[in-house]
Amino acid sequence: MKIINDWKIVIVLCLTLGLAPFFPEPHIVGKLKWLLGGAVNMQAMDWFDVILHGFPFVLLLRLIILKIVSKNAA
Repeated sequence: MKIINDWKIVIVLCLTLGLAPFFPEPHIVGKLKWLLGGAVNMQAMDWFDVILHGFPFVLLLRLIILKIVSKNAA
């Protein structure tokens, strides 16, 4: 559990796995555009890509929420 709570590791994951491949645009950006466009003709592999490349950002969002909640609780 220490790994998913480490800011440095999560940010590195976001910048590498989350955004790879970088050119011509980050993969997750293309998939999000596809989803916002109605996800027409998305196959299982495309959904797996969304989960794979989006998971680091979910971890980052989780850490941000935990930080805000713990700050408000104190």
